[in-house]
Amino acid sequence: MEDTPMLAFVGALKRASKELQINPIFTTTHRYQPSMDTFLELDTQAQALLPSNPKRSNLFKQFCELKSLLRKLRKLQGHSLSTLLQRYITSYKIYQIAFLIEAETQAYIDNEFMQKLVETLQHVSYEEEKVIILKEVEKRLLRGFDRDFQELVLKAKLFYILESLVCDSTRSKSIREHGATVIVALVRFNRDVFVGLVLMGPIVQALLSMDSCCSIKVLSSLVRLIRIPLIDQIELDGQIPRIISLLSEEDLPIKVATMECICEIAYHGRKEVIEAILEQGLIKKLVELQRSIHGDNLIDIHECNGSENIVDIDGGLQWDTDFNMKGQKTVENPPFASCVAKFSVQVEVGEGLSQKERTNLKLEIMRRIKECNVSEAEFATITAEVLWGSSP
Repeated sequence: MEDTPMLAFVGALKRASKELQINPIFTTTHRYQPSMDTFLELDTQAQALLPSNPKRSNLFKQFCELKSLLRKLRKLQGHSLSTLLQRYITSYKIYQIAFLIEAETQAYIDNEFMQKLVETLQHVSYEEEKVIILKEVEKRLLRGFDRDFQELVLKAKLFYILESLVCDSTRSKSIREHGATVIVALVRFNRDVFVGLVLMGPIVQALLSMDSCCSIKVLSSLVRLIRIPLIDQIELDGQIPRIISLLSEEDLPIKVATMECICEIAYHGRKEVIEAILEQGLIKKLVELQRSIHGDNLIDIHECNGSENIVDIDGGLQWDTDFNMKGQKTVENPPFASCVAKFSVQVEVGEGLSQKERTNLKLEIMRRIKECNVSEAEFATITAEVLWGSSP
């Protein structure tokens, strides 16, 4: 990896080139944009750093050409038609070369960054450094598709490095979660390339074994991005029971994240997958959650004298409870309010089912509600929500 002065110079050159593109240089006056001066101020560093580096010969050539055009533009005085035309043509050439320099410098920065990323993930022992660079690569990927950067990612075998990181149970949960988040960013970056790698690997099993709110959210994101192929793979690998079992966890954020994941599966999944979910006793679990303090059957909003705050803590959620006038615990905006209806709505409006399948599954959901030994009042409330719909 090259030294910091070179990297700092290239970063400054990239910013100056971008500024030359954003702020038009051509004007009918003799006032020149500050971006011209900013670029020319880099000349001393360019002369010191670029000629001695054979890899940057093309960048040095572009820099010298742009510098020559900027100086030529400054010498073009007057308001004659010929002068204005020359200034316009020169300004356009400056824009073109500035664009090329920005691409060249970005390629250099990306290459240096990828080397540092691989080095840190494979050889650096400090977890803080790994987390920092994983966040940086996620930001880079979220900027959108870039063919050159994809080549660097593939050449460095970044996906397999991240997969190894996520699947290594000896690593800290924080490192594994950040690695999983970057995998989601890779899939968003280019689904055509990275979806297949997710489907062929052990990522889903690793995420479920982590038992964390973040890992379940990552799984939900992957389901949303990959849809039926991933859902079918989850069902084929026998992971549906594991997902449903997470609704019985003591940790509330995990249960909430699991509910969202199940709703994603219900929206995109085929009939066979929805039936497999129902066979695992999902409706009974949802009824129990709806009955609980974090559901809506035990809450009388008119008797609440407190409120609840929901705050994000390290990627999770925390609900603050209060007590009503009768001394009963209450929660405002409970996460499992009308959860049976929410699941039913996802099935009914989902993309993976025919109209006949939606109708049959809705009837099956109604039948399973009746089997849960709920009171007549609870049955009437839940079935009314299922029949008439509830906002998912």
